Amino acid sequence: MDHINVLVVDDSAFMRRAITKMLENEPDVHVVATARSGEEAIAKVEQANPDIITMDVEMPGIGGLEAVRQIAAHHRIPIIMVSTLTRDGAETTFRALENGAVDFIAKPDAAYTNINEVARDLVRKIRTFARRGARPFVESPLPRVAERKAPLSPPFQHPRQGREPFACVAIGTSTGGPVALSHLIPYLPQNFPTPIVIVQHMPLGFTRPLADRLNALSKIRVLEAATGMFLEPGVAFIVPSGRQLSLHRSLGDIEVRLVDDDGTSLHVPSVDVMAEHVAEIFGASSLGVILTGMGQDGVRGLRKIKERGGYVVGQDEATCVVYGMPRAAAKEGLVDRVAALDEIPYVLNELVGATKS
Repeated sequence: MDHINVLVVDDSAFMRRAITKMLENEPDVHVVATARSGEEAIAKVEQANPDIITMDVEMPGIGGLEAVRQIAAHHRIPIIMVSTLTRDGAETTFRALENGAVDFIAKPDAAYTNINEVARDLVRKIRTFARRGARPFVESPLPRVAERKAPLSPPFQHPRQGREPFACVAIGTSTGGPVALSHLIPYLPQNFPTPIVIVQHMPLGFTRPLADRLNALSKIRVLEAATGMFLEPGVAFIVPSGRQLSLHRSLGDIEVRLVDDDGTSLHVPSVDVMAEHVAEIFGASSLGVILTGMGQDGVRGLRKIKERGGYVVGQDEATCVVYGMPRAAAKEGLVDRVAALDEIPYVLNELVGATKS
């Protein structure tokens, strides 16, 4: 395409101008129209035929959430949510992702010191989604755990036969991750026998609401990780935005420590850093999972898991919002088993020996 035509939706004239200004210097991006409400956005979709939409979360009238639902029901147009840095904004954003939005950015404001970083992130996402036609893998509304039925899986030969069982699951994801995690974590049984550590690329302030949301949906406990916590079976720890995960043995237990990045990682938190620590502590008992996301974060860390004799599960292309991170890992020969998103909970249960509860 010659230009990527963008529809900018926000009830604030200042924010419409700010986002337009972010995009106007990009030679391949064109703001074809703006809208100040959800109702106007729906109309502008028909009039302007945009390639991609940026959508404010909180607006008067039907609001961003309902606008996403109505647009996604009739059009295959990627929608990026522009979310406020509040708990309510995060919760609505996660619901919008489940309703059909493909990703989100944190709304810039006068106090936001990394405005250029926000602009670069938005432009990168616009280019990726518009050119690849990214589309979320959703089932809306999300089915109850008790109603979920296991899919048919191919014949399975357990890789742990005659060896130590898996002792830790390390899950890495980025774009599309909040919805992917909501299709995975809630379908693990209460007696899931291993701890889980999760890196989800997202802006500061969103990992705690994500953990709380998944915890409310799940049988296992889901926490935002904090220094001084100890890994526990059947507990998932989400590494907070802006910190890296470090794991240490302490009197037979594994202690979580959150540290500042050393300046070498593109992502903070990083899947690579997490997976390397898991491999260092758990060796051949490490189980890596790489889900939907842009880029190749995770390749280095998963290679360490494989070198130590661990096992890696990768999400398949058909159910990824963006088949970047799983593709990069598979291309390097690091993925032992490829599975559709809705199969992965059952694959993990098989691998760790979990029983229904």
